[in-house]
Formats: sequence, structure tokens, C-alpha cells
Amino acid sequence: MTDSAAMLTASDFLNLPYTPDMTQAGIRYACRSLPHTYNRMGGSPLKRLRRIVAGKGVELAFKRYLNRNSIPHDVMGETPFTDPDQYDIAIGGRHCDIKSFLITSKKRIRSLRQHPEQLLAAQALVPVDQIERRQKNNNDILIFAFLTALLTTNRDTLQKAIDAGQPIHMIYAMPEKWARPEKWQGLGELVLKANTSGEIKLELGGQNRQRRFQSEQVILPPKTRRTAQSEFSALSYLHVPRIPDGTIGIHNSLLGDTVLIEPSEWGNIWVYGMEVIFTGYITRGEFRQKAERLPAGRPTFQYSRTRTENFTLPVRGLSPLKELFARAGAWAENR
Repeated sequence: MTDSAAMLTASDFLNLPYTPDMTQAGIRYACRSLPHTYNRMGGSPLKRLRRIVAGKGVELAFKRYLNRNSIPHDVMGETPFTDPDQYDIAIGGRHCDIKSFLITSKKRIRSLRQHPEQLLAAQALVPVDQIERRQKNNNDILIFAFLTALLTTNRDTLQKAIDAGQPIHMIYAMPEKWARPEKWQGLGELVLKANTSGEIKLELGGQNRQRRFQSEQVILPPKTRRTAQSEFSALSYLHVPRIPDGTIGIHNSLLGDTVLIEPSEWGNIWVYGMEVIFTGYITRGEFRQKAERLPAGRPTFQYSRTRTENFTLPVRGLSPLKELFARAGAWAENR
């Protein structure tokens, strides 16, 4: 149990740097988990991918901290691609679920740097369906974190990132009939063509007949048809290393569909993270007792409006992470 008598303050926050390799790890996970993720937050597939990238990056930052400080933990139950709502990590044998939130407003980021205590009044949010699951253990740990980061959500910000030499990762999320076909029988021949001025490397990502992730790299010369060599049963996304200067098309006769992707339809899912602020923790059981329902559509510190119904508790109602780390050793010994 957490110690409700301990008052959380900003000095208890754990501030960790966010490095580019964390985004790289997040992208690998996001692309593989795309067919299995539940889009409870709504919004476009690109927004969902960026959330996944950020969340896995935050998780990696936390794991590295645990390793550096020899805090007992394991990742044997690490979230699999096929079941993204399982726990992320275990500390002292107790399942932990890291709830992370993106802060992308430059004004808000500057304000947080000067006054991190603002987060004490922020809402620690958990979707209602995650809390109401009875199979979850009340001793599970919920950890709440905020990631300050910049995103390229329009062409202007994307071009600025490119001009500054920043990395990008351009994705096109395939339509549902390609990503989740009604019949699992294999898509057969996938024919590709690029109406571009020069050749471009294209990555196809999806699932094979055994529903395992697979990808293939195809070099597309200008205005020349190429056929993918791998047999896909579902195609989740296409990836290019740069913005194409023309239309890229993919045709599948089995689906009877051709997808034409204009240059403006590619989206960058790279998350330009700066800092992760881990605020505090609480057991799932205590959160159930103390939290209140927050209807969808309400403004919070991290969202202009929530897209789903949540249980919520002010961050100041959490317990300091230093207490969790101090107890981890004893918990591990008593397992």
C-alpha cells in the first residue's frame, strides 16, 4: 500500500532525459503493435502511433533508471505487441503500469521548466475500462509520467524539422480492409508504383499467415511497377525515408482496391522528446478507492478535452517514487 500521509511535492519528481534512441525503440514497437492496438483515444492513426511511440520511449527511460540504480525489477511480463493493455514492468514482483502523457505546447513546456510544481494540480488519468477490469490485482502499481516533446503535426513544422536536420519517420497507415481484412486468407500479389522523379525505398509492414509481424523493403524506380516478394495476410503501414515528390500507389486484386498516396498524406511519427517527469505512484486498489469519474470531453492539464471517460485523481494525491524504490527490495525478497 502507498503511504497516504506522505505529501507529494515537486522535489519528489523524477526527471529523466529523453534521448533519440528512445523514440527509435518506440517506433519499432508502434509499427509492430499497430494491428493490435485499441484506439480508445480516437483521432487519426498517426496520432495513435505518436502516442504509442512516446509511451514506449517513456517506459525505456524508466527501465534504464531502474537498471542504473539496481532497483529490483523484471520485464518478463512486458507488454506484448498483441496485448497492449497488459502491464509494462514489474518492480519487486508487483506489476507496474506506466501512464504517460504528452505535453507538446511550447508555452506549456517553458512554463513547466520554470514551475514544475504545476503538475501537482494535474490529473492522473486512467481510462474507466482499465480500472473496472476485475482480473486486475489491487496491489498492481500505477506510475504517472509526463513527457515534454515536440511533434510535426503539419507541413510547416515538418519542413522546419527537415531543414534543421532532425530525424523523421514517414508513415502511411493502410485502410482497415488492408490492415484488418475480413477473411484471413492472404492478400496475394501486392503491386507497387511510384510516380516520383527518382527511386525511393519503401517499407511494407504487416502480418503473415501466422499473424506474426513481417516487413519487406522494396526499391521503387520511377514509374515502374514492382511486386512485393513476401506474402502478407494483412498490411498495416507503408514507410518511406523521405517525403516522396509524387504519388505512390499500391494495388491488390484480391481486395479489388488501389490506394494512391499523395505526398501530403504521409505523416511523421518521430517524437522529439526532451524530458520525462515521473511524478508519483499509487496502487490500483487505492486509486479505485480515491479516484473520481471524469466524463469524456472535459479539459485537463494534458488535454484540451478528454476523448474517453476516465477515473481521475490529482497528481498531488500520489505517493513519492522514492518510497516505491525503497520497498522494492523487501518485496522482491518476500516473493
